Parts: sequence; structure tokens; C-alpha cells
Amino acid sequence: MAALTLALDAMGGDHGPSVVINALQQALKAFPDVHFMLVGDDSELIPLLKHAKIDRHPRIILKHASQTVTMTDKPGYSLRAKPDSSMRIALELVASEEAAACVSAGNTGALMTKAYFTLKTLPGVLRPALMSAIPQQQGGSAFVLDLGANPVCDSDTLFQFGVMGSVAAQEVLGIKEPRVALLNMGEEEIKGNDVVKATAALLQQSQHINYIGFIEGDDLFSGKADVIVCDGFVGNIALKSCEGLAELLLNNIKSNIHDHWLTRWFVKLFYQRLQRSWDWLKPDHYNGASLIGLRGVVIKSHGDANVRAFFSAIEQAVEETQRDLPTRIRDRVEQVLLEQE
Repeated sequence: MAALTLALDAMGGDHGPSVVINALQQALKAFPDVHFMLVGDDSELIPLLKHAKIDRHPRIILKHASQTVTMTDKPGYSLRAKPDSSMRIALELVASEEAAACVSAGNTGALMTKAYFTLKTLPGVLRPALMSAIPQQQGGSAFVLDLGANPVCDSDTLFQFGVMGSVAAQEVLGIKEPRVALLNMGEEEIKGNDVVKATAALLQQSQHINYIGFIEGDDLFSGKADVIVCDGFVGNIALKSCEGLAELLLNNIKSNIHDHWLTRWFVKLFYQRLQRSWDWLKPDHYNGASLIGLRGVVIKSHGDANVRAFFSAIEQAVEETQRDLPTRIRDRVEQVLLEQE
């Protein structure tokens, strides 16, 4: 492809295509060399594009889709009954190499199922994983995977998550030797179930992984690890709990600000510093989970994503595509399989 092209599922998410188009407006300015394929129902998208004054933009191609995957559709049903959905077409554009990546805020289960069916996994990869970045105390981010794609995993699958996460941290976060840890119920070697212990043994034996051992849930944001590995059941609960706590803290701070004239004066004096602290906690700054291990870049934006959050997901798609993350993961998995043989 002469230029980088992203496919955007315009119909996914809780708030519909208006969020996607407003984020697209920002992306057109932020990435002047990137083209976008906007996939969805023409009757809804064209008026919104006209209102945003980008209906004739040379870097936007509109792809009509007659069906929409709802947030309540079961994955199997959406795969069988909705072949002309905006989500499916966006993924097919990646499979045909008309687009380099797909971004969707739609139904997570449906996206994972359609992506697995449409794109297939990379050679040697057992299962794709849902991976997201979380902030760290001293700055920067760490990757956590899996976040819900695979509720039950064996040790070989978790080991590959460590491999793929390590490559992602190198390429996207720019960390030369990412520290890989297993999320566990304790740091001691005797803690954890048989699968976690077996995974630890595999990670320790690999020359391609900088494995540092177990970490507990209270170290997710400590900066001890750059890649945190767990199964999708544990990861999804951990991430949702963190998001809920962040929202609780933000709402509590905001409600207490107006209780006394002194706090109002303090906020006015230090508003910018406080704003940076609040922004650091906001989940939309880290929106965008990567479905890695596939033969293409797929970014899952939060279903409740606002404009800022969906733009963040687009940024992540651009970054992973420019780094050619699927190829990097394929090469590393091949090295590890040869090592195991």
C-alpha cells in the first residue's frame, strides 16, 4: 500500500457513529498521511460527515454496511447472521490488505470471534490475546494480557502471551528488555495453581524472555513489570476493578471540591496540576485494547468510549501498524518454537 489506511467500524459502541466521526476529525489533523475507510450505514454516516464538513475529504472512503452488530448480540449469532455488518466488513478490509488495521468499539465477544475467523492467527500462535496498557507510578505504561479473550488458558498459551507481550513492549513502548511477570495470588514460588506454576517454568527456561517472577494485584501499577500475564478471566476482572476505582476516586475528588471555600480556592490555584493528576487516572487515556496474535492489527475501543477515547484507539492502531507488530510477533514466536524443539 502506498499509504497507511485504517478501517473504522463506525456503527459499534454505545454512542453510535457520532463519536467515531468526531474522533476521525481529530485523526485527520493528527495523522496527515493516514487514510481512513469508514464502514457503516450510509444513511446515518453521510449526514454526520456533512455536518462535520468532511464528507468530501480526500482521505476518507465510505464503505456501506447494511447490518450492525449490537452490544447484546452473541458472538456465534453475529458471525452467522450478520455477514454484512460494519464490524465484519472492516475486518475483511484488513484481511484483503485494503486496510492495515481495524478499530471498533463494538461488542467485544463478536469482534474477537469475527477477527479470529476472518484474519486467523499468526503461524505458531495458539490463541490471540486481548492486551491493554495501564499507567505506572513513575510514568510510562505496562501491558496486561489477556483481558477477556481466553477465560481459560493452559501453560503453553500463557507462555505465548508472555512472548507476544514482550514483543509489543519492545516495539510500542520502546523497552529494550521488557520485564515479564505473572499475575498471581502471591509472589512466593509455592503460590498459585498448577497452570501458573507450569507457565513460570516455561518463562524461566526461555532465552527470549526477561522473566522476573510473580506479582500480586497491588503491584499492577507499581512499575515492577513491563508485561503482566494472566488468563482472560483474571485479567478482565482486574482491569474492570481498576477502572471502577479510578472513576470512584475522580468522582469523590470532584464532589468534595465544592464543599468548602478553601478547597475551591486551592483548586483554582493549582488547577492545572490537579487536572494532570485527574487525566492520569482517566481510563480513556489508555483506551484501546489490542487483539494480538492475529494476521493483522485489530484495536478494540471501549464500548462506552467518548471522542477522546476512540481517538486514543486510533492512535494505537497507527502506532502498531507503523511498527509492523504482527510481523515482529510472528518472527519471535518462530524463534521461541525453534528454541523449544
